[in-house]
Amino acid sequence: MNIPKSVITRTLFINVARELFAQKGKDNVTMNDIAVLAGKVRRTIYDYFNNKDEVYTAVIENEMNIIIKKLEEIMAINVDPHKKLEIYIFTRFETIKEVVFRNGSLKADFFKDIQEVEKARRPIDMKEIKMLRQIIDEGIADGSFKGLSSQWTAMFMLYALKGMEAPYMNSNVATYANDRRQMIMDVVLNGLLKKD
Repeated sequence: MNIPKSVITRTLFINVARELFAQKGKDNVTMNDIAVLAGKVRRTIYDYFNNKDEVYTAVIENEMNIIIKKLEEIMAINVDPHKKLEIYIFTRFETIKEVVFRNGSLKADFFKDIQEVEKARRPIDMKEIKMLRQIIDEGIADGSFKGLSSQWTAMFMLYALKGMEAPYMNSNVATYANDRRQMIMDVVLNGLLKKD
């Protein structure tokens, strides 16, 4: 498969920028720094990005796509919907934690520039809502989940999960959550499981 040179160059800029942002933080990196480390002349980067904010957004999108690929693997697993939801939730937490910690100084930027991060995450959120909705629909279809609006339930779940991202970065919280995985899933599922 031939990948166009423009795609390779853009990807190179994104990867180099991620490294620099991780090492120095976004505020301490210039477009020139990115171009030099990529082995390109400065004007070349402007063929792909108008400014550093666009590069930063592309880096966030790239990192979020790593998470989506991991979650898509979960969607392919053939297990009961409630088990799939559990695997999805905890894989999501761990993958986000890995991505954030892999990026060093970018971690601080991630929480400091939350509005910018949220803007970049919107398309990813839509993919996640679709995946969560699919799991919920599977549970409704097999009779294990209530016949609620899967769209609204998926949206609510996503925003609840996003609210746990920052606390989960703390290893004590992550350990606590993983040690109480069944209890957490009971809380999540009691709103979905049919009462006999």
